[in-house]
Amino acid sequence: MKAKTGRYSGYIRPFSRILDLIIINFLAAYFSGIPVFQDFYALFISCAWFIIAANLGFYEVYRYTKVIAILNCTLKQAVAFTTCCLALAYFYPERFSLSTILLFTTESVVLVLGFKLFIYFFLRKYRIIFGGNFRTVVLVGKEKSTNPLQHFFEENPDYGYKLIKVFDLESHKSEFLNESLSFILDNKIDEIYCSVTDLSSKQLEDFIFFADNNLKTLKFIPNQKQLLSLNSVFEYYDYIPVISQRTISLDESLHKIIKRVFDIFFSTIIILGILSWLTPVLAIIIKLDSKGSLFFVQKRNGLNNKEFNCFKFRSMEINELADIEQVSKNDSRITRVGKFIRKTSMDELPQFFNVLLGDMSVVGPRPHMVSHTNMYAERIDKFMVRHFIKPGITGLAQTKGFRGEVETDNDIINRVRYDIFYIEKWSLLLDFKIIFSTIYNTVKGDKKAY
Repeated sequence: MKAKTGRYSGYIRPFSRILDLIIINFLAAYFSGIPVFQDFYALFISCAWFIIAANLGFYEVYRYTKVIAILNCTLKQAVAFTTCCLALAYFYPERFSLSTILLFTTESVVLVLGFKLFIYFFLRKYRIIFGGNFRTVVLVGKEKSTNPLQHFFEENPDYGYKLIKVFDLESHKSEFLNESLSFILDNKIDEIYCSVTDLSSKQLEDFIFFADNNLKTLKFIPNQKQLLSLNSVFEYYDYIPVISQRTISLDESLHKIIKRVFDIFFSTIIILGILSWLTPVLAIIIKLDSKGSLFFVQKRNGLNNKEFNCFKFRSMEINELADIEQVSKNDSRITRVGKFIRKTSMDELPQFFNVLLGDMSVVGPRPHMVSHTNMYAERIDKFMVRHFIKPGITGLAQTKGFRGEVETDNDIINRVRYDIFYIEKWSLLLDFKIIFSTIYNTVKGDKKAY
């Protein structure tokens, strides 16, 4: 339940809709080839825009919404809206031209997106400078559970959350529930965040009952294991509700096609533009530096845990531990040339052949050697979920600092966490963001690239 805070937040979406309506119809009138004042055309494009927006959740932008999510939704909105506008060309063949429609829809979407991002970033600055448009919150749970969210609220005032109090269950006894509920009412708190693992079923029920009857927003803080399964959805078999554990974005046929087309296009550019001349150069340098082949081929686990041959430029001396022991910092097996190509990630470039062959994707969870896959599958919860999609040359976990050597279980746990987020929330724009972040990190230098 969304509480009414009385801070004008409720006016933002109606204002955005009216502004978008003005932009679309003004531009339609501006382009003389579009019969905006004839045959209810203005009504048609307005209805089309808002019907598409309602289905895509175009106006569902919250203070915690990421910019990448806004851009991704805008791209879908633009494609669907352009398709609707082009469909009208059938009824006005003598007046419409493809260029006119494309120019109209492009300018409309760009202006709408510009104002949308302006409002988004203006509110973030407004919250910092003037302290307005905020929600008051309390946290309920043990220190270990609430600490991350407490730090987030304190360090990110631009999100507009003002932390009023933390009810620490380690220092409170049975009376804490009544005390916390009274405090929430007396101080007109907007949102309550409860740690699921620290409260009993009865206490959770009491908080739910209290929130529903006092118009308070109640949210739950999951533990690490629950966090990896948050993408559960309800499906209905007739009137019977069934919970599906997670949705995988790339299970949709259209998404698979889009990602595969991008993979082929991108890998072809790299192979023809870089590997065509870099491979013979490195062949000479690697051969002069140490004995052995140019390429290092290793079995890795891919889609549905099937094994495939992963290609890399050889960066180590030939050794018997290559398929068992992971490379560590200052590893004596790494050659002089190998240090350079590993530091610059050039050793990974032959994997674009794997992408072209369909074994890998440009972006996805990084594949592990077979022996390590078997080891982590036994030790790390949900590790095998990574194999629901093709592995990638780079991935979200790698851009967040979890690449290379796994020094502690915490490294692989966080890698799995980011990989599962990527699997469930994939979009083409997210792929672009990861690719640009990877290039930036490579140029800047990654401390774990060894």
